[in-house]
Amino acid sequence: QVQLVESGGGLVQAGGSLRLSCAASGSIFSINTMGWFRQAPGKQRELVAAISSGGSTNYADSVKGRFTISRENAKNTTYLQMNSLKPEDTDVYYCGAGGRRFSAARAEWFWGQGTQVTVSS
Repeated sequence: QVQLVESGGGLVQAGGSLRLSCAASGSIFSINTMGWFRQAPGKQRELVAAISSGGSTNYADSVKGRFTISRENAKNTTYLQMNSLKPEDTDVYYCGAGGRRFSAARAEWFWGQGTQVTVSS
């Protein structure tokens, strides 16, 4: 089993900052891409930011220049620094990671349980 545990969500005023963390643990053989996604009720889950094991990053246009994704490979941990938050950033944020479990033949995608981010105006 592989578990992704997120932390750092909460309530913040517009213009404020939050830092999300996500740690992967369990029977991990390797973790490749890690990413953050968000989902509002009734809407599809969308990519916010992703980072490869080599450090290449990708961002949604709506967060470019405000959010920064990073990771510590040795800890299988990724972070999302969110600055200049807007009310429209309010969502449940999910951590995701692609990788392989020990004794697994192929890579899989794993999800965290989600953490609520609420930005008040």
